[in-house]
Amino acid sequence: MQIGIDASRLAVAQRTGTENYAFEITRNLAQLVAQAGAAHRLTLYFNQPPAPAVLGNLDLPAAVELKAMRFPRLWTHLRLSREMLERPPGALFVPAHVLPLAHPARSVVTIHDMGYLYFPQSHTFRSRQYLDLSTRFSATQARRVIAISHATRNDLVRHYGLKPSKVEVIYHGYDKQRFFPVTGEAAIQAARARYNIGPGRFLLYVGTLQPRKNLLRLLEAFASLAGQPEFKDLQLVLAGKPGWLSQPILDGAAQLQEKFPGRLILPGYLAEEDLPLLLSAAGAFVFPSLYEGFGMPVLEALACGCPVVCSNSSSLPEVAGDAALYHHPLDGLSLENQLRRLLTQPNLRQEMVQKGLERAASFSWEKAAAQTLQVLTA
Repeated sequence: MQIGIDASRLAVAQRTGTENYAFEITRNLAQLVAQAGAAHRLTLYFNQPPAPAVLGNLDLPAAVELKAMRFPRLWTHLRLSREMLERPPGALFVPAHVLPLAHPARSVVTIHDMGYLYFPQSHTFRSRQYLDLSTRFSATQARRVIAISHATRNDLVRHYGLKPSKVEVIYHGYDKQRFFPVTGEAAIQAARARYNIGPGRFLLYVGTLQPRKNLLRLLEAFASLAGQPEFKDLQLVLAGKPGWLSQPILDGAAQLQEKFPGRLILPGYLAEEDLPLLLSAAGAFVFPSLYEGFGMPVLEALACGCPVVCSNSSSLPEVAGDAALYHHPLDGLSLENQLRRLLTQPNLRQEMVQKGLERAASFSWEKAAAQTLQVLTA
Protein backbone atom coordinates (compact mmCIF):
# COMPACT_ATOMS: atom_id res chain seq x y z
CA MET A 1 0.00 0.00 0.00
CA GLN A 2 1.12 3.54 -0.71
CA ILE A 3 0.86 5.63 2.46
CA GLY A 4 0.98 9.41 2.28
CA ILE A 5 1.92 11.54 5.27
CA ASP A 6 1.26 15.26 5.73
CA ALA A 7 4.83 16.25 6.63
CA SER A 8 4.23 20.01 6.72
CA ARG A 9 5.05 20.16 10.43
CA LEU A 10 8.48 18.61 10.01
CA ALA A 11 10.23 21.56 8.36
CA VAL A 12 10.32 23.89 11.39
CA ALA A 13 13.69 24.62 12.97
CA GLN A 14 12.50 24.60 16.59
CA ARG A 15 10.00 21.79 17.18
CA THR A 16 7.52 21.83 20.03
CA GLY A 17 4.52 19.67 20.86
CA THR A 18 2.77 18.51 17.71
CA GLU A 19 5.82 19.21 15.54
CA ASN A 20 7.94 16.88 17.63
CA TYR A 21 5.27 14.18 17.48
CA ALA A 22 4.99 14.52 13.69
CA PHE A 23 8.77 14.30 13.36
CA GLU A 24 9.23 11.24 15.57
CA ILE A 25 6.24 9.25 14.35
CA THR A 26 7.21 9.91 10.70
CA ARG A 27 10.83 8.94 11.29
CA ASN A 28 9.87 5.69 12.97
CA LEU A 29 7.12 4.88 10.47
CA ALA A 30 9.65 5.28 7.66
CA GLN A 31 12.03 2.83 9.32
CA LEU A 32 9.20 0.38 9.95
CA VAL A 33 7.98 0.56 6.34
CA ALA A 34 11.54 0.04 5.09
CA GLN A 35 11.83 -3.10 7.20
CA ALA A 36 8.58 -4.40 5.71
CA GLY A 37 10.16 -4.49 2.25
CA ALA A 38 7.77 -4.07 -0.69
CA ALA A 39 4.57 -4.32 1.36
CA HIS A 40 4.22 -0.55 1.71
CA ARG A 41 5.54 2.63 0.10
CA LEU A 42 5.78 6.01 1.81
CA THR A 43 5.29 9.53 0.40
CA LEU A 44 5.89 12.64 2.52
CA TYR A 45 4.11 15.84 1.49
CA PHE A 46 5.89 19.07 2.47
CA ASN A 47 4.63 22.64 2.16
CA GLN A 48 8.21 23.81 1.57
CA PRO A 49 11.49 22.07 0.77
CA PRO A 50 12.77 20.61 4.04
CA ALA A 51 16.12 21.91 5.25
CA PRO A 52 19.08 19.51 4.89
CA ALA A 53 19.38 19.40 8.68
CA VAL A 54 15.76 18.22 8.97
CA LEU A 55 16.32 15.49 6.41
CA GLY A 56 19.56 14.49 8.10
CA ASN A 57 17.83 14.10 11.45
CA LEU A 58 14.95 12.16 9.88
CA ASP A 59 17.44 9.68 8.40
CA LEU A 60 14.88 8.48 5.85
CA PRO A 61 15.36 5.27 3.86
CA ALA A 62 16.09 5.84 0.18
CA ALA A 63 12.74 4.39 -0.90
CA VAL A 64 10.74 7.17 0.80
CA GLU A 65 9.39 9.69 -1.74
CA LEU A 66 9.49 13.39 -0.83
CA LYS A 67 7.09 15.88 -2.42
CA ALA A 68 7.57 19.59 -1.69
CA MET A 69 4.57 21.57 -2.91
CA ARG A 70 4.83 25.29 -2.25
CA PHE A 71 1.60 27.21 -1.95
CA PRO A 72 1.06 30.72 -0.49
CA ARG A 73 -2.03 30.16 1.70
CA LEU A 74 -4.39 27.38 2.81
CA TRP A 75 -1.85 24.74 1.80
CA THR A 76 -3.70 21.89 3.50
CA HIS A 77 -7.15 22.54 2.09
CA LEU A 78 -6.13 23.69 -1.39
CA ARG A 79 -2.73 22.32 -2.42
CA LEU A 80 -2.75 19.06 -0.47
CA SER A 81 -6.40 18.52 -1.44
CA ARG A 82 -5.47 18.92 -5.10
CA GLU A 83 -2.74 16.30 -4.69
CA MET A 84 -5.23 13.94 -3.05
CA LEU A 85 -7.63 14.36 -6.00
CA GLU A 86 -4.99 13.95 -8.70
CA ARG A 87 -2.71 11.32 -7.14
CA PRO A 88 -4.39 9.85 -4.06
CA PRO A 89 -2.35 7.42 -1.96
CA GLY A 90 -3.91 4.24 -0.64
CA ALA A 91 -4.01 5.83 2.81
CA LEU A 92 -3.33 9.32 4.15
CA PHE A 93 -1.95 9.99 7.63
CA VAL A 94 -2.25 13.49 9.11
CA PRO A 95 -0.20 13.65 12.35
CA ALA A 96 -1.71 16.92 13.59
CA HIS A 97 -5.43 17.65 13.58
CA VAL A 98 -6.23 19.04 10.10
CA LEU A 99 -7.46 16.70 7.37
CA PRO A 100 -7.54 18.27 3.86
CA LEU A 101 -10.99 18.88 2.41
CA ALA A 102 -10.30 16.28 -0.29
CA HIS A 103 -8.84 13.08 1.12
CA PRO A 104 -8.79 9.35 0.44
CA ALA A 105 -11.43 7.14 2.02
CA ARG A 106 -8.70 5.54 4.10
CA SER A 107 -7.57 8.63 6.04
CA VAL A 108 -6.28 8.69 9.61
CA VAL A 109 -5.77 11.81 11.71
CA THR A 110 -4.14 12.29 15.11
CA ILE A 111 -5.98 14.58 17.53
CA HIS A 112 -3.68 15.82 20.27
CA ASP A 113 -5.97 17.72 22.59
CA MET A 114 -9.14 19.80 22.80
CA GLY A 115 -7.91 22.41 25.23
CA TYR A 116 -9.64 25.16 23.27
CA LEU A 117 -12.96 23.86 24.61
CA TYR A 118 -11.80 23.91 28.22
CA PHE A 119 -9.77 27.12 28.15
CA PRO A 120 -11.26 29.30 25.40
CA GLN A 121 -9.61 32.37 26.90
CA SER A 122 -6.24 30.98 25.82
CA HIS A 123 -7.11 31.58 22.17
CA THR A 124 -8.43 34.40 20.04
CA PHE A 125 -12.08 34.07 19.04
CA ARG A 126 -11.12 33.38 15.43
CA SER A 127 -8.48 30.82 16.41
CA ARG A 128 -10.94 29.06 18.72
CA GLN A 129 -13.55 28.86 15.97
CA TYR A 130 -11.04 27.45 13.51
CA LEU A 131 -9.76 24.86 15.97
CA ASP A 132 -13.27 23.70 16.79
CA LEU A 133 -14.46 23.50 13.18
CA SER A 134 -11.29 21.93 11.76
CA THR A 135 -10.96 19.37 14.56
CA ARG A 136 -14.62 18.43 14.36
CA PHE A 137 -14.36 18.06 10.56
CA SER A 138 -11.16 16.01 10.75
CA ALA A 139 -12.42 13.74 13.52
CA THR A 140 -15.75 13.02 11.88
CA GLN A 141 -14.47 12.66 8.29
CA ALA A 142 -11.41 10.50 8.97
CA ARG A 143 -11.83 6.74 8.69
CA ARG A 144 -9.98 6.29 11.99
CA VAL A 145 -8.77 8.73 14.63
CA ILE A 146 -5.67 8.39 16.78
CA ALA A 147 -5.85 10.02 20.21
CA ILE A 148 -2.64 10.44 22.18
CA SER A 149 -4.31 9.68 25.52
CA HIS A 150 -7.54 8.28 26.92
CA ALA A 151 -8.31 11.79 28.16
CA THR A 152 -8.33 13.07 24.55
CA ARG A 153 -10.28 10.01 23.38
CA ASN A 154 -12.94 10.66 26.02
CA ASP A 155 -13.15 14.30 24.93
CA LEU A 156 -13.70 13.27 21.30
CA VAL A 157 -16.48 10.89 22.29
CA ARG A 158 -18.10 13.36 24.68
CA HIS A 159 -17.92 16.55 22.64
CA TYR A 160 -17.99 15.38 19.02
CA GLY A 161 -20.02 12.21 19.36
CA LEU A 162 -17.41 9.85 17.93
CA LYS A 163 -17.94 6.15 18.46
CA PRO A 164 -15.34 4.83 20.91
CA SER A 165 -14.43 2.09 18.43
CA LYS A 166 -13.35 4.72 15.87
CA VAL A 167 -10.70 6.19 18.17
CA GLU A 168 -7.43 4.37 18.87
CA VAL A 169 -5.30 5.53 21.81
CA ILE A 170 -1.60 5.47 20.92
CA TYR A 171 0.80 7.00 23.42
CA HIS A 172 3.87 9.00 22.49
CA GLY A 173 7.35 7.60 22.81
CA TYR A 174 10.55 9.48 23.51
CA ASP A 175 13.98 9.63 21.93
CA LYS A 176 16.01 7.13 23.94
CA GLN A 177 19.21 8.28 22.28
CA ARG A 178 18.72 11.74 23.83
CA PHE A 179 16.77 11.31 27.04
CA PHE A 180 18.55 9.32 29.73
CA PRO A 181 20.25 10.25 33.03
CA VAL A 182 23.38 12.26 32.23
CA THR A 183 26.19 11.98 34.75
CA GLY A 184 28.92 14.02 33.05
CA GLU A 185 29.44 16.90 35.45
CA ALA A 186 31.45 19.03 33.01
CA ALA A 187 28.71 18.92 30.37
CA ILE A 188 26.04 19.72 32.95
CA GLN A 189 27.98 22.67 34.36
CA ALA A 190 28.54 24.01 30.85
CA ALA A 191 24.81 23.83 30.13
CA ARG A 192 23.99 25.58 33.41
CA ALA A 193 26.46 28.33 32.52
CA ARG A 194 24.89 28.79 29.06
CA TYR A 195 21.56 29.65 30.69
CA ASN A 196 22.92 31.54 33.72
CA ILE A 197 21.75 28.92 36.21
CA GLY A 198 23.78 29.46 39.34
CA PRO A 199 25.09 26.89 41.82
CA GLY A 200 22.60 25.13 44.05
CA ARG A 201 19.26 23.45 43.45
CA PHE A 202 16.82 24.43 40.73
CA LEU A 203 13.31 23.55 39.63
CA LEU A 204 12.70 23.22 35.90
CA TYR A 205 9.62 23.86 33.78
CA VAL A 206 9.69 23.35 29.99
CA GLY A 207 6.88 24.44 27.71
CA THR A 208 5.16 27.44 26.20
CA LEU A 209 4.56 30.33 28.60
CA GLN A 210 0.79 30.60 28.43
CA PRO A 211 -2.21 30.60 30.82
CA ARG A 212 -3.09 26.93 30.26
CA LYS A 213 0.24 25.93 31.80
CA ASN A 214 -0.83 27.43 35.16
CA LEU A 215 2.49 29.21 35.65
CA LEU A 216 1.21 32.00 37.90
CA ARG A 217 0.51 29.38 40.57
CA LEU A 218 3.98 27.96 40.07
CA LEU A 219 5.47 31.44 40.54
CA GLU A 220 3.46 31.86 43.75
CA ALA A 221 4.56 28.48 45.09
CA PHE A 222 8.17 29.24 44.28
CA ALA A 223 7.99 32.68 45.89
CA SER A 224 6.73 31.09 49.10
CA LEU A 225 9.53 28.51 49.13
CA ALA A 226 12.24 30.96 48.08
CA GLY A 227 11.54 33.15 51.10
CA GLN A 228 12.27 30.33 53.55
CA PRO A 229 15.83 29.85 54.92
CA GLU A 230 16.04 26.14 53.99
CA PHE A 231 15.45 27.04 50.34
CA LYS A 232 17.70 30.08 50.10
CA ASP A 233 19.67 28.45 47.26
CA LEU A 234 16.61 27.36 45.27
CA GLN A 235 16.15 28.64 41.71
CA LEU A 236 13.33 28.29 39.19
CA VAL A 237 13.96 27.92 35.46
CA LEU A 238 10.96 28.61 33.19
CA ALA A 239 12.13 27.43 29.77
CA GLY A 240 10.04 28.15 26.70
CA LYS A 241 8.79 30.88 24.44
CA PRO A 242 6.00 33.28 25.42
CA GLY A 243 2.67 32.24 23.93
CA TRP A 244 -0.77 33.81 23.64
CA LEU A 245 -1.73 35.94 26.68
CA SER A 246 1.66 35.47 28.30
CA GLN A 247 2.02 39.05 29.58
CA PRO A 248 0.59 38.43 33.09
CA ILE A 249 3.10 35.55 33.44
CA LEU A 250 5.96 37.76 32.29
CA ASP A 251 4.84 40.53 34.66
CA GLY A 252 4.67 38.08 37.57
CA ALA A 253 8.11 36.77 36.66
CA ALA A 254 9.53 40.31 36.57
CA GLN A 255 8.19 41.02 40.07
CA LEU A 256 9.68 37.77 41.34
CA GLN A 257 13.05 38.55 39.74
CA GLU A 258 13.04 41.90 41.51
CA LYS A 259 12.23 40.28 44.86
CA PHE A 260 14.69 37.39 44.47
CA PRO A 261 17.45 38.58 42.12
CA GLY A 262 19.14 35.85 40.09
CA ARG A 263 16.84 33.08 41.28
CA LEU A 264 14.26 33.07 38.47
CA ILE A 265 15.67 32.34 35.02
CA LEU A 266 13.76 32.67 31.74
CA PRO A 267 16.14 31.21 29.14
CA GLY A 268 13.65 30.95 26.28
CA TYR A 269 13.82 27.91 24.01
CA LEU A 270 16.36 25.32 25.18
CA ALA A 271 18.68 23.82 22.59
CA GLU A 272 17.90 20.14 21.95
CA GLU A 273 21.26 19.00 23.24
CA ASP A 274 20.89 20.95 26.49
CA LEU A 275 17.45 19.73 27.58
CA PRO A 276 18.58 16.25 28.78
CA LEU A 277 21.48 17.85 30.64
CA LEU A 278 19.25 20.26 32.56
CA LEU A 279 16.62 17.59 33.23
CA SER A 280 19.34 15.37 34.68
CA ALA A 281 20.56 18.17 36.93
CA ALA A 282 17.25 19.62 38.14
CA GLY A 283 15.98 19.09 41.66
CA ALA A 284 12.52 18.53 40.18
CA PHE A 285 10.60 18.95 36.97
CA VAL A 286 7.43 20.96 37.63
CA PHE A 287 4.44 20.80 35.32
CA PRO A 288 1.34 22.35 36.93
CA SER A 289 -0.66 22.46 33.68
CA LEU A 290 -4.43 22.88 33.76
CA TYR A 291 -4.90 20.65 30.71
CA GLU A 292 -2.70 18.43 28.54
CA GLY A 293 -3.39 16.09 25.66
CA PHE A 294 -0.36 14.02 26.68
CA GLY A 295 2.40 15.95 28.47
CA MET A 296 5.55 15.02 26.57
CA PRO A 297 7.90 17.03 28.84
CA VAL A 298 6.82 14.87 31.79
CA LEU A 299 7.84 11.68 29.99
CA GLU A 300 11.20 13.17 28.97
CA ALA A 301 11.85 14.22 32.57
CA LEU A 302 11.07 10.74 33.88
CA ALA A 303 13.45 9.24 31.31
CA CYS A 304 16.26 11.49 32.54
CA GLY A 305 15.82 10.46 36.15
CA CYS A 306 14.30 13.80 37.12
CA PRO A 307 11.55 13.51 39.75
CA VAL A 308 8.27 15.08 38.64
CA VAL A 309 5.71 17.20 40.42
CA CYS A 310 2.68 17.78 38.19
CA SER A 311 -1.04 18.43 38.30
CA ASN A 312 -3.51 15.57 38.41
CA SER A 313 -5.50 16.93 35.47
CA SER A 314 -6.43 15.42 32.08
CA SER A 315 -3.81 13.01 30.70
CA LEU A 316 -0.93 13.58 33.12
CA PRO A 317 -1.74 10.68 35.49
CA GLU A 318 -1.87 8.40 32.40
CA VAL A 319 1.68 9.39 31.50
CA ALA A 320 3.35 9.47 34.91
CA GLY A 321 1.37 6.74 36.70
CA ASP A 322 2.76 6.29 40.21
CA ALA A 323 6.05 7.97 39.24
CA ALA A 324 5.05 11.57 40.04
CA LEU A 325 3.87 13.63 42.99
CA TYR A 326 0.50 15.17 42.11
CA HIS A 327 -1.40 18.29 43.11
CA HIS A 328 -4.77 19.70 42.15
CA PRO A 329 -4.11 22.29 39.43
CA LEU A 330 -6.10 24.98 41.27
CA ASP A 331 -4.43 24.33 44.64
CA GLY A 332 -1.21 26.33 44.86
CA LEU A 333 -0.59 25.27 48.45
CA SER A 334 -0.69 21.60 47.45
CA LEU A 335 1.87 22.33 44.71
CA GLU A 336 4.13 24.04 47.24
CA ASN A 337 3.81 21.16 49.70
CA GLN A 338 4.66 18.53 47.10
CA LEU A 339 7.75 20.48 46.09
CA ARG A 340 8.77 20.80 49.73
CA ARG A 341 8.38 17.05 50.28
CA LEU A 342 10.53 16.24 47.28
CA LEU A 343 13.24 18.76 48.15
CA THR A 344 13.51 17.79 51.82
CA GLN A 345 13.09 13.98 51.74
CA PRO A 346 16.05 12.30 50.01
CA ASN A 347 14.53 8.83 50.26
CA LEU A 348 11.32 9.99 48.60
CA ARG A 349 13.32 11.67 45.87
CA GLN A 350 15.29 8.48 45.15
CA GLU A 351 12.08 6.45 45.12
CA MET A 352 10.52 8.80 42.55
CA VAL A 353 13.65 8.75 40.39
CA GLN A 354 13.58 4.94 40.23
CA LYS A 355 9.85 4.79 39.57
CA GLY A 356 10.26 7.40 36.85
CA LEU A 357 12.92 5.43 35.01
CA GLU A 358 10.80 2.29 35.15
CA ARG A 359 7.71 4.17 33.97
CA ALA A 360 9.50 5.82 31.03
CA ALA A 361 10.79 2.46 29.81
CA SER A 362 7.24 1.40 28.90
CA PHE A 363 6.96 4.14 26.23
CA SER A 364 8.68 4.06 22.84
CA TRP A 365 8.31 5.60 19.39
CA GLU A 366 8.90 2.17 17.86
CA LYS A 367 5.80 0.87 19.64
CA ALA A 368 3.81 3.97 18.65
CA ALA A 369 4.86 3.60 14.99
CA ALA A 370 3.91 -0.09 14.90
CA GLN A 371 0.48 0.68 16.36
CA THR A 372 0.02 3.58 13.92
CA LEU A 373 0.93 1.43 10.91
CA GLN A 374 -1.60 -1.15 12.06
CA VAL A 375 -4.34 1.51 12.16
CA LEU A 376 -3.33 2.79 8.69
CA THR A 377 -3.40 -0.62 7.05
CA ALA A 378 -6.24 -2.36 8.90
